Amino acid sequence: MTTASLETNGSARPSRPETSNDLRLALVAAATSDELAASLDGLAGRLASLCESDALIRLYTSGARPAPHRGALLLNGATRAVVAREASAAATAAPSVAFLLPGLGDHYLSMGRDLYGAFPVFREQVDRCAALLAPELGVDIRTVMYAKARASSAAAGAAPGQGLDLRRMLGRGGEAPSEEERRLNETRHAQPALFVIEYALAEQWRAWGVLPDVMLGYSLGEYVAACLAGVLSLEDSLALVARRAELIESLPAGAMLAVMLSEEELTPLLGAHLSLSAVNGPDFCVVSGPVEEVQRLEARLRERGVTLRRVQSSHAFHSRMMEPIAERVTRIVAGFTRRPPRTPYISNVTGARITAAEATDPAYWATHLCRPVRFADGLRALDCGVFLEVGPGQTLSSLATLAAKGAGPASSGRAASPPRTIVASMRHAYDAESDVSVLLKAVSRLWLGGAAIEGDRTTTSVEPIAQAAAEPGRAAPAPAAEEPSPSAQSEAPSTATERELAALWQTLLRCEPPTRDADFFRLGGNSLLATRLIDRVSKSLRVKLPLRRVYQTSTLADMAAAIDGLRGAGARPGAATQGRAAPVTTSAPTAAARPAAAAPDAPRAPLFRLPNGLSVAHQNEAETRHFYDDIFAHRSYVKHGIRIRDGACVLDVGGNIGLFTLFAHTEAKDVRVFSFEPAPPLFEILSRNVALHGVRATLFNLGLSDRERDAPFTFYPRSAGMSSFYPNETEERHNLKAIMDNQRRGGAAEVAQMDGYTEELLDVRFEAVTFTAKLRRLSDVLREQRIERVDLMKIDVQKCELEVIEGIDDADWPKFSQIVLEAHDADGRVAKLSSLFERHGFKVIAEQDELYVGTNIRNIYALREGV
Repeated sequence: MTTASLETNGSARPSRPETSNDLRLALVAAATSDELAASLDGLAGRLASLCESDALIRLYTSGARPAPHRGALLLNGATRAVVAREASAAATAAPSVAFLLPGLGDHYLSMGRDLYGAFPVFREQVDRCAALLAPELGVDIRTVMYAKARASSAAAGAAPGQGLDLRRMLGRGGEAPSEEERRLNETRHAQPALFVIEYALAEQWRAWGVLPDVMLGYSLGEYVAACLAGVLSLEDSLALVARRAELIESLPAGAMLAVMLSEEELTPLLGAHLSLSAVNGPDFCVVSGPVEEVQRLEARLRERGVTLRRVQSSHAFHSRMMEPIAERVTRIVAGFTRRPPRTPYISNVTGARITAAEATDPAYWATHLCRPVRFADGLRALDCGVFLEVGPGQTLSSLATLAAKGAGPASSGRAASPPRTIVASMRHAYDAESDVSVLLKAVSRLWLGGAAIEGDRTTTSVEPIAQAAAEPGRAAPAPAAEEPSPSAQSEAPSTATERELAALWQTLLRCEPPTRDADFFRLGGNSLLATRLIDRVSKSLRVKLPLRRVYQTSTLADMAAAIDGLRGAGARPGAATQGRAAPVTTSAPTAAARPAAAAPDAPRAPLFRLPNGLSVAHQNEAETRHFYDDIFAHRSYVKHGIRIRDGACVLDVGGNIGLFTLFAHTEAKDVRVFSFEPAPPLFEILSRNVALHGVRATLFNLGLSDRERDAPFTFYPRSAGMSSFYPNETEERHNLKAIMDNQRRGGAAEVAQMDGYTEELLDVRFEAVTFTAKLRRLSDVLREQRIERVDLMKIDVQKCELEVIEGIDDADWPKFSQIVLEAHDADGRVAKLSSLFERHGFKVIAEQDELYVGTNIRNIYALREGV
């Protein structure tokens, strides 16, 4: 359906905006306002070097301290000028984000063309969608979207960069739409084209680390939301949109009219042939129906002096005129695999969060076709700090702004709504500003509002600010303490194999040209990218590189030497060992592959930006993402009435790298955490994360058990979460395979792409290091630390959970209010633990997460009665 706005003009013809790849954006974070000002001044003085960089967005930090003060510089590389400079004291926590996904009406010829040229992620997604759509449409949608329209006097209304073309905005261009525009406006092209642009733009935002907490699509935009939420795959979504559009085009023509009346005022005027197709605000609705009926209503309302406007549309969307194709749409949807949404989004039909039953019901999508869009209700259902419009035009941003103004000040008995940041990602059709400029300004606004911005490595780099000379009375920015920049002594690739391998890395990792000592995994590599690298090495270098060797020889020089060794080419003498241990071929990990505690000379664990904006040291990206989803996204430890309240005392038994400790710290105020982790490598990372975020915590490099003793601990550096005092590789391999199978069935494309490498990946994941760790009884620790109450104890200790519980004296049980643990159900352990908790006055719930189906892993939630 068309997104209706009284500010847009369907006859406006966009000129091709001038490409502005000369623009560069610098995002700065500093600990104090003085440091921020000095940093911005320093960057402004280095315009030449900044503008010559290939990176469109650079992120600068002033060290490891909290950096709540944020600034942004938008630079013009062609003129070496600062286009915009802004600063703010951002919120300490990243705001929640709602994606607003528009419908038809604001689309235009060449929409997103600048973005296609400037941003590789956007371009890759457009290309991917175009390839998937070609069999459905019989045409490359890019040739429709990016056809070059004939020049016109109307198109010359504003020079690029000079703002709005008022003649075009007001519909006074004087020319009819071009042949290219008419072709794009055909429903069979317009709807797939709009879907492609919105999907590609959403993926660009997600690549920058901006993930939606909730989404609200307008008409066709709900299809994009459903795809992003995982209800339908991209392939099925595109097929559905294309086939639905073709069905709509077969229907009789219709018309749509935007009217400034309330739903209650307008409905009695509709009669038998007209339909209410959208409610955009308290006094803003859209009517649709047969052309003649719409014309008659338009004439009557004009006589009454009602403000109204025709909406650019070929059909009467969201009306009873869609009913002839409703059953066929239902059948099309029924032929696709549908899954419950992973990310919440708002239903156009109800104006409330869509349920899993609605999203997966084929009949829902037929209802969506014929019922009005309840957009105003949808806006009221959103409770986010940022509304981000992801698509062409800015109509939804305007509607959200009007809704926020209409809410008015708080009245007695009603709390004031928090101020929102409302941001559009793309320009209006009649705006001559480039899409690159609009998008970079949107990134800047989100950054200044506290959002976490990462950026894909093609366009973004993260580096410390160089020490700049301070003005009198102004502090210079602090040097970075966490991640030093690469040594100036790093060597460029020197052999033919190194150069070929460096090119493969650069393509896969979207990184700057790697040096010989660059590490594949520190540049962002993971198990999926490792399997892709193996395929590309096989094609380009004619060598089958085992997955194990990718992990064991992870620097460029070592990996190139391993490849030369495999094909007998012979590396340059010393190439593999210069400054490093030689690669090994046994199952034991090299010193460099071990965490810092296991290898004193190894580099510190890298920092990783979580989706919520927190940066943490970690072992490996895949496992950290899994922990984040489990703890922060799915909130697995605060279910069934379990809560963390202000001032709580929390025990984190099995602390790992500290994500649950950080969760407890961010969940409530003044929380005190006692965290236990026996593995020295993980304990070092846990300690670093606690210090990095100022957590009020006491840390113990030991495990808990039913008696005090020393015991061997088997640590898996690449599967740290499965490390245990009771290793059983057969069981652990089975569990990990079951988890991967569940992820694959759930539509995790990255897992499916590793088919064929599963066994080799498991071999790598279960390479082990053994430590001797200290075990103590929990009651002994409670006495020593004078802990008189435990508001929540979380336990994740890989088959040692019963021993932890048996280390609690009877006299200490009244101190515990809530316990959540992961249990391995061997020998009736879940039943035994549940019975024990019930005897001590707890209400118990035991369940299995769908991710762990096929394993013996269960979660137990114990809440003391009356708490």
